[in-house]
Formats: sequence, C-alpha cells, structure tokens
Amino acid sequence: MGRVLTSLKNAVYPRRCPACHDAVRPFGAVICEGCRSRFTYVKGPFCARCGKELADEEGQICEGCRRIDNGLSGGAALFHYNETARASMGKFKYEGRCEYADFYAEELTARYREKILSWKPQRIVPVPVHKSRLKERGYNQAAELALRLGKALDVPVDLDLLKREKRTAAQKELGAGERAENLKGAFTASRSAEGLSAVLLVDDIYTTGLTMKNCAEALKAAGVKKVYGCAVCISEDY
Repeated sequence: MGRVLTSLKNAVYPRRCPACHDAVRPFGAVICEGCRSRFTYVKGPFCARCGKELADEEGQICEGCRRIDNGLSGGAALFHYNETARASMGKFKYEGRCEYADFYAEELTARYREKILSWKPQRIVPVPVHKSRLKERGYNQAAELALRLGKALDVPVDLDLLKREKRTAAQKELGAGERAENLKGAFTASRSAEGLSAVLLVDDIYTTGLTMKNCAEALKAAGVKKVYGCAVCISEDY
C-alpha cells in the first residue's frame, strides 16, 4: 500500500529537477539525466577553512578567509554559485522545493563523506532562520539539508541547539560594512554544549563567511570545541 500511495503522490505531485525545475526524468531520479552538468562543481585544491576552490595550488587559505576568520576548523562546499545554482537555491529556499535537498545531500555525501567523517562531528546543526521567517516559509531550508545529511552520514542532527534571535536583513542587500553589524548578536545557543568536541554547521549558501562565523562563535561560547562548515553553494564574492 505504501508504494502505491507513493506512486500516486508522485503522479499528482512529481518530483522537480533542481536544475531545469520540470518533472524529473527518468522517473525515480533526483535530477534529470542531462541536467547535472548545468551545475559547476567546486574542485580542489580547497581552502582549508571554507572549502572554496583555490586558484593557487600552493595556497591553503582563500582571500576571503584571510580577510575574515570564519571560526571554522574546516569547510566543504558543493557548487559554484552560477546561474543554475542561483535559480535552484531560490526555489529551494523560497518556493517550497524541499525535495531539492535530496539531490544536494546525495551529492555532498558522495563527494565529501570521508572528509566530513574525518572531522568526527558529534552533531549536525543547521544555520537557523528567525521564527518569523520560518512561519512565512513553513520550513528552514538548512534544516531540510541537515536532516538528509544526518541520515546519510549516520550523525545525529540537532535542530534546536542554535537559535536566531533577531530577524536580519538579507546579506546580499547590504554593503560590506553593513553585513557584520547586521549579524551581530543574531545567533545564540539554546543550552550548554559542553562535551561536544566537534559540530558540523550546515547552510545553503556560503558567501562572505560572516553567517558561519557568528554561528560558530555562538556554538563555541556554549562549549563546542571545533566547528566545521558545509554548504551547497559557495560564492566567489568576499
């Protein structure tokens, strides 16, 4: 009966492709057969802190991480933030396409399983959204991703450890000098995290690193020893 109901649901509400946004072909896949190449994957060498692709093979830290210490002990990112990724993130974040997280998590796991597990994260924590935005959207896209990663990696997910205390303006709408002030005091831990030696922080898009930085600071203030970061997309903006 379960399979029948799933088939009926898929017939009425077919899974959408995270690249072209039409019904996925072939049926049962998480992305259309010919659409995967529309995403541009981040390749090594990687920045040791955020996972951004480095132009200099001898370098270890990207320009953005030299400017802003994001507080991470390591990072991983899947796609460059190109036109396809930007449209995909928009629909994932604002238009209810939660199923896109299946593809993102599957790809992150395929490419970075060993790297992430080498960090020995005891919890996976999504970057939280403010309760007012959660009410508007009905879900937190980072939490959708974290839940799928947690299942794939067999790491517990904690949806409540980190909270967003204030509703901030979108970082993309602000200048460089305004971004830090916008996020100041935005995140706090809901309880003590003493005993957690490592946490994987998950978000949809990594740009300047300020969001991860503020989340990492809140987690460390609660007792977490090391914070690592993982994002679906990473921008070349600093």
